Amino acid sequence: MATQKILVIDDSKVIRMRVKDMLPQSNVEIIEAKDGQQGFNLIRSEHPNLIMLDFLLPKMSGWEVYQAIQKHPELQSIPLVVMSGRKEEVTEKLPEPFEYFSFVGKPFEKKQLIEAIQDATKKARSRPSVAAPASAAASSGGGGDTAALEAEIAQLKSQMGKMHGEIQGLKKQLVQLANFIKQKMK
Repeated sequence: MATQKILVIDDSKVIRMRVKDMLPQSNVEIIEAKDGQQGFNLIRSEHPNLIMLDFLLPKMSGWEVYQAIQKHPELQSIPLVVMSGRKEEVTEKLPEPFEYFSFVGKPFEKKQLIEAIQDATKKARSRPSVAAPASAAASSGGGGDTAALEAEIAQLKSQMGKMHGEIQGLKKQLVQLANFIKQKMK
């Protein structure tokens, strides 16, 4: 009997078979899904110990599967490895550094896959558990988490300010690059 369930969601049978061949065979049950909708249904019904998710999928994209997982606190603790041959499409939706999942670029070798799985497992363990909604805490008389929420908000505002500064710097660099190209084309 398998002690671990690993769900591989990829529309390419070749990739699913490659991942299956790279993973340990003992005490592991590999479950496969060929599209995002089937994959998300299997996540909910099978509760796998690890999810390997392609980002470009039919019926329900990997991005949509990721968003659906985020809506279910009980699914957020499952280690997630996102696979894609085009990292820029992933970073377009989810900027680096990836906080709650690991990324592996296609094509990948066994060592890269194992490292991504280990990283995803570590990130899943260190992910804070989802607290009850603020309205539920207030109605139950527990307002002790207010300071923690305020600290988190302050941290997020700080990160946003930092990101805004980085964006402004990138815009300046882009303008400089465009002017440089224009000068060279004359």
